[in-house]
Amino acid sequence: MRIRLSARKKIAQAVGFFFLRVCLYLTLAVLLLFLYDVGKKGGASISWEFLTQAPRRGMTEGGIFPAIFGTFLVTIVTAALAIPLGAFAAIYLNEYAPKNRVTRIIRLAIRNLSGVPSIVYGLFGVVLFVNILKFGTSVLSAGLTLGLMTLPWMITAGEEALKTVPNSYREGALALGSTKWQSIRTNVLPYALPGMLTGTMLGLARAAGETAPIMFTGAAFSLPFLPKSLGDQFMALPYHLYIMATQHHDIAKARPLAYGTALVLIVFVLGMNMAAIMLRYRLRRKKR
Repeated sequence: MRIRLSARKKIAQAVGFFFLRVCLYLTLAVLLLFLYDVGKKGGASISWEFLTQAPRRGMTEGGIFPAIFGTFLVTIVTAALAIPLGAFAAIYLNEYAPKNRVTRIIRLAIRNLSGVPSIVYGLFGVVLFVNILKFGTSVLSAGLTLGLMTLPWMITAGEEALKTVPNSYREGALALGSTKWQSIRTNVLPYALPGMLTGTMLGLARAAGETAPIMFTGAAFSLPFLPKSLGDQFMALPYHLYIMATQHHDIAKARPLAYGTALVLIVFVLGMNMAAIMLRYRLRRKKR
C-alpha cells in the first residue's frame, strides 16, 4: 500500500513539474517574441540623433531626448519621496510596531494599496498635489504621485527583507548593551539592505514605466524646452509612446519612432532591474 502511495506521489510530482516547465517555457517564448519584435522594429530608429535631439515636425522626425530627460527627472523626485518614507515605515512596522489588530489592519491596507490601479493614483495626485497644494501640472506633482504609488511596494519589500534577518542578530546586540536602534542599525540593516534596495529599484522601475499617473499631473506630449525647475511640465517616455502609438495625427509615419521609443523605455526599465540584481549580489557577497 505504501509503495502504491509513493508511486502516485511521484507521478503527481512529475506531472506538476511538467506543467510548471510548460508555463515557464510559454512565458519565456512570449517574452522573447515581444523583445524580438520591438528590437527589430525599434532598432532601425535608434541613432545618436534619435537619443540626443528634440522631436520635430509633429513628432515625425528628430529624437526623444526631452522624454528621456523628463523620465529621469521625475524618477529622481519619486525616489526622493518613496525611499526614505518606505524604509522608515518598514523598519517601524517590523521592529517597533506592536503585534496587535491595528498593526495587522495597517499591513492589510498597505497590501491593498499596492494593488490599486495606477490611474486612481493619478486622479488622487490631481486632487492633492495639483489642486489642493497648488503645485500645478509639473515634475513635482508627477513625481510625488508616482512616489505615493510606489510607497506600498517599497514598504512591503523592506519589511520582508527585515524579516529574513534572524532574531539572534538582534538579541546578541541587545545582550551586549546596545539600544534597540543601535542593534537595528548595526546588526539588522546591513543584512536586510540588499533586499530593501532590490525592492526599491524594482519599484522605481515600475514607476518609470507608468503612464496614467503622469498623464494627469504633469506630462506633456510636446514641449519646445526642457524643464528648468520642478514646477515645469515635462515630456516622458511612457506618455510619449502612448500618444505616438494611439493619438498621433499620422500614426503610420510615427510608428517607427514609436517602436524606437518603446525600445528605449524597455532598456531603461531593464537597466534598472539589472542594476538592482547586481547591487544585491555585490552586497550579499560583501556580507558573506
